[in-house]
Formats: sequence, structure tokens, C-alpha cells
Amino acid sequence: MARQEKISKNLDWITVLLFIVCVIMGWANIYAAIYNPENPMWIGDAGFFDTNAGKQLIWIGTTVLLIIAILVIDYRFYETTAFFIYGFFIFMLISVFVIGAEIKGSHSWIRIGGFQIQPAEFAKMATALALAKYVSTPMVNLSRFKDQFNVALIILIPPILILLSHETGVALVFASFMVLLYREGLPGVYPASFLSIIILFVLSLIYSSSQIFIGLAVLSGLIIWILPRYERKTRNILMIIGVAFAMGVFATGVDWAINNVLQEHQRNRIKVLIDPDFDRKRTGYNVRQAKIAIGSGGLIGKGYLQGTQTKFDFVPEQSTDFIFCTVGEEEGFAGSLLVVGLFLSLLLRVIYLAERQKSRFARVYGYGVVSILFFHFMVNIGMTIGLMPVIGIPLPFFSYGGSSLWSFSILLFIFLKIDAHRSQVLSRW
Repeated sequence: MARQEKISKNLDWITVLLFIVCVIMGWANIYAAIYNPENPMWIGDAGFFDTNAGKQLIWIGTTVLLIIAILVIDYRFYETTAFFIYGFFIFMLISVFVIGAEIKGSHSWIRIGGFQIQPAEFAKMATALALAKYVSTPMVNLSRFKDQFNVALIILIPPILILLSHETGVALVFASFMVLLYREGLPGVYPASFLSIIILFVLSLIYSSSQIFIGLAVLSGLIIWILPRYERKTRNILMIIGVAFAMGVFATGVDWAINNVLQEHQRNRIKVLIDPDFDRKRTGYNVRQAKIAIGSGGLIGKGYLQGTQTKFDFVPEQSTDFIFCTVGEEEGFAGSLLVVGLFLSLLLRVIYLAERQKSRFARVYGYGVVSILFFHFMVNIGMTIGLMPVIGIPLPFFSYGGSSLWSFSILLFIFLKIDAHRSQVLSRW
């Protein structure tokens, strides 16, 4: 009893409140997405728990039980068993190839009765724990190649297995751990190179290879020209030219990879990002209808349960990947701004909590939580409004789905449990 009283006293209730608001708003929008004014379904009606809103209520109830279990377990358990948890979910990712079910082209689900569990969602949390455990190990230094290699291995194994199960969206989330690693001492050349690759990739979609080569040549010349005379050594000049040439080759390879490696639906999603009018009746249909729904909401929205785009199912997957459309249409710009502000408040709060930790394990894991939540928040809303390609990842705590709700809740509350005992943790910086 004394332990529980201490947990309730030290638990960060601001973060808990933000979590509760997100879950409640998420369920309200899921209900709005399935609401039919001609046949309204309410709690208690026959068949209600067969709808997405009804099933999500069940998932929310089980999530409460999971949170209680997380808070009851000793906080040291998560650090002690971090590698075991990671190994267990690697095993689960492998098991989907044998016992997994295929849903919407992805062979990454395990059916349990009328519900489905996606191990890939939980692998993100497991990887965050494993990274925190390894990086917090004494003598680990992310400026050394050996430790960089080990970290890369921990991060890359899950997304490779996830990609093999044809679940591209979730696999991309693991790139967000670059934020965590940079905070913990990874040399700046890695995130700088990563950002350069992303920018070059986007430019390669807009401009031809010859145009990019010309642009890189001009840029290289300008860099060499503005270098101080004592820096214009042959080695430096050759290095600049070599980097520019490598970037040009990469840009050429992007076009080849898009046409020869990616599947047709993946190519089309990229084309829609560049040209919103491309394939408006098929690949571009979701994004186009999503923008119409959000734009039709205006400043204050059409009112709760009054969205016409929502009611007539113009936007597919509106309970899951495109849940933000319901917010935009029924609650307008004001409601959308509220949701964005809610997520930013949650992210900033977790960053604050991470920075006040006394152990490196807790701090690294806290930044893992921030990295995952931020990536989902940025990409999900970005793809809904046409700024990101549609890769099919949920909006945390809002989108329908038990696996995502469980995984995000476990991810967050493990950190809150550790934070509640921060005064008992010896510093290991």
C-alpha cells in the first residue's frame, strides 16, 4: 500500500492528464467516423461492440489494466530485462511469417479471436528499451565506430523483419531514433548526412539527374570559391568534388530504385506527393478527399457528428490512418490547432521529464519515447494534409486499433513509472 501511495504521489499527473485527453478525444472522433445519423449506434445497443468505436472501448479498458500492471511492476524490471524484451519481440516478428495473417497486403498480424495484434507496433517500444540499456552501459561511447555499429544493429534488425512482412510504414519509424542517438553523443555528421539524403531524395523526385548534377557542380564551385585561401588544399577540393559526385550518383540511383525496386502502389504514392492531381480516382483519392474534408471544416468546423465527408465515407480509413480528417471537418481549424497543441504539449513534457532523469538509461528511454511519438505525429498529420507520402501509420492515442493504443500506452507509462522513482536511481552518467 505504501508503495502504491508513493507511486501515485510521484507520478507525473500532467502527462497522465494529457494522455487521458488524447484517448478521450481519439475515441470521440472514432465514434464520429462510424456514426450513421439514420441508424445511430449507442453503447448498449445490439451490435455496438462490433463497430470500431465499440471495439476501441474494449481496447481502452484493457489499456487501463495494462497501465496498472506497468505501475505495479518494480521500475528496475524494465532496465534489467530490456534485452530480453527486445529478443522476445524479435521472435514475435519472426513468428508472423509462420502464424501471421495477411491484412490489407501486410503479413504482419496475429489473429486472436475477433481481434488482431501487430507485433511490429510493440517492437518500437522494445527497441527503445534495448537502445537505452546499451547506450547507458558504462564505457559505451557513440563517437566510436564499434558502439555505432552495435547501435545500428539493434535498430536495423526489427525494421528489416517488418519490411519482409510488407509493412513499410512501421519500418520507417525506426529512423526516428536518430534524434535519441544525436542527443547522446552521436557525431553530427550522421544526422547531417541523413537530412542531406532526405533532401536529395525529394529533389530527385522533382528534377532530372542532369539538373541535379549541374546544381551540385555549381554548389561545389561556390563552396571552393568561398573557402579561405589556406583551406584550398588539393585534398579539401578533391573531397568536396567527391562528395558532390557521390550525391549525384545517389540522385541517379533514386530514379532507378523508384522504377525497379518499389512496388507500383509505393511508386504511385510518391507521385501523388509530387503531383496532387496524379491518379485522383485511385492512389490520390485518399489524400484529395482528406484535404477536402479538412478544408470544408473552416474555422470552427461543422459541429460534432455533423461532418458530411465523414458520414458518407468519402475518406477511406477515416477511423485509422486518416482520423485527423474527422477532427478537421467537424472541429475545424480551431479543433485541429487544439490537437496539434495537445501533442506538442505532450512531447515537450516528456522532453522535460527526460532531461530531469538521474540515470542515463531513463533519459535515453525518455528520448526514445519522444522520437517515436514525434515521428508518428508529424508523418500522420503530414500525410493527411498532403505534405507527406501515405505510408499508413496511426496517430498516437487517436487512431483506431488495439495494437497501436497498447504499444503507445506501454511505451509512455514505462517511462512514467521509471520517472516516478527517479529519486531512487543512482546517477550513471
